[in-house]
Amino acid sequence: MTYGPQRPSPGAPLPPRQQPSTPPPVVLDVGADAKVKALAGGSVAGVIGLIAIFSALTGQTTGGGGTAVAVGVVGLVFLGIGLLPVIAWKKVARPRRLVFDAFGVRWDDPQGRPWAVAWAELSGVGISRTRQRRVRPADYLVRRTMVRLDLFPADQGFRSRHQEMEHLWEFHTVKNGYRLPLGSTPRYIPVIERAMRQYRPGAYLGIKDEGFTVGLV
Repeated sequence: MTYGPQRPSPGAPLPPRQQPSTPPPVVLDVGADAKVKALAGGSVAGVIGLIAIFSALTGQTTGGGGTAVAVGVVGLVFLGIGLLPVIAWKKVARPRRLVFDAFGVRWDDPQGRPWAVAWAELSGVGISRTRQRRVRPADYLVRRTMVRLDLFPADQGFRSRHQEMEHLWEFHTVKNGYRLPLGSTPRYIPVIERAMRQYRPGAYLGIKDEGFTVGLV
């Protein structure tokens, strides 16, 4: 009896070589998340608006006719906010995905402004975030955190090659780079970090806190 690796017999086919495995792409389904948030927010605002209007019309408010009118106006405002997702549903519900893979970073937005950037074209990729200022008691229970992806070109010819990204150039407060707003979804942060450490750890710039939210981005 012999031990150790056995040599293949003459003429026998050689075993296939093991190919290095490529990790699967990391995908953020931004469009699906936006639909859920729009429906949830619109439903809450719409219900509040209907309750306020019903209260004003049925005399369930205190303080006289002026108060009833004010409550009715507020109800109409909330009802209008609740209807916004329905009015803009085509835009809100369009498919959008942020993808990290072996090639680089790409924004899949068939009905909008798609783009794709190779890793070699980027000198750095970072995450910036701002947190909602705490003003009301409710802000201590639910505090919105806005998340953005910041991309910094590796050469001066980047802008001329990627005119499709011009609307993101120095957007908001970023300088000499591009900023892609991802909305109020803090759970994107660890996913992006994992993708960067998986594909381009040397280019990952980490998380930059920019204080409190300004506007809707």
